[in-house]
Amino acid sequence: MSTLIVHGRIPIRKRFFDLLLALPGLILLSPLFGLLALLIWWTEGSPVFFLQIRPGYREKLFKIIKFRTMKASRDARGNVLPEEQRITRLGHFLRATSLDELPELINVIRGEMSLVGPRPLLEKYLPRYSPEQARRHQVLPGISGWAQINGRNTLSWQERFRMDVWYVDHWSLFLDVKILALTIGKVFKREGINPSGQAIMGEFMGNDPQEEPSFTPKA
Repeated sequence: MSTLIVHGRIPIRKRFFDLLLALPGLILLSPLFGLLALLIWWTEGSPVFFLQIRPGYREKLFKIIKFRTMKASRDARGNVLPEEQRITRLGHFLRATSLDELPELINVIRGEMSLVGPRPLLEKYLPRYSPEQARRHQVLPGISGWAQINGRNTLSWQERFRMDVWYVDHWSLFLDVKILALTIGKVFKREGINPSGQAIMGEFMGNDPQEEPSFTPKA
């Protein structure tokens, strides 16, 4: 059983590992950080950052920080257009390279996220999870995770949640290192960015009792 569950807290060695990489990483990447912020401001105007409330460890809410990739475009009735119609050209590039996630290093330093863990999803999904799926909040959410290196957005929601819970039960520092190493390769190959035939993964509406996908972890 995972150390994370047994002790009911985030292991000190995981937090130390996050800071050991996130602090120098943010410093080293600060020129790129500034350049991307300038490009977004120049091409799309302000705000440069996208802030949104997400549930984190033990469902505690926090503001995730990302680079903005979409416009706030609305139709003639004032309704916000679908996301696939609001993504900018620069936004497509930022998502394809995962550079839109760079500001989340700030969330890691704050202790709201980890480098590795289940991705933080929308607050409105909380009542839609099954008790088993809700266990994904027993760890800090991450910039990358087990699901991200095993299909990312090409997975069904149920498959993603199964992988998230698998990570909760099998966490180790070695597993985090492995996930980070594999993440680098996935980013360069741009694998699993979009679900088949869609620009963006659809909303999680709840569980279909008829859908019970199998999942064999590749540890």
